[in-house]
Amino acid sequence: MLLKSTTRHIHLYAGYVLDGEVHPDTETLTLNVDPDNELEWNDAALAKVEAKFQELVANAAGEELTEYNLRRIGSDLEHFVRSLLMQGEVAYNLNSRVRNYSLGIPRVAGSPTP
Repeated sequence: MLLKSTTRHIHLYAGYVLDGEVHPDTETLTLNVDPDNELEWNDAALAKVEAKFQELVANAAGEELTEYNLRRIGSDLEHFVRSLLMQGEVAYNLNSRVRNYSLGIPRVAGSPTP
């Protein structure tokens, strides 16, 4: 059975991808960041998400791999992505086919901050 956690911008799988398909493997976690390209990313922001992912996995070392534990990591990463957006390190992709603003309304220069 494939264990997974999917939030709006973070998809985690207990498995690996081969030829475009996910194959269950409890020894491998696969991270897919922003699969709908809702955000504009740079290498530094993606590196921060990867580092946070590695930190969360290391903190969960020794725990049983369950859907709950995987979802906890996914939720923590989703909150981290939101913090990157709020800090201006990533931005909404206004050319994306998806415009949900699920992490909050975009700020416009000159607008008051919440």
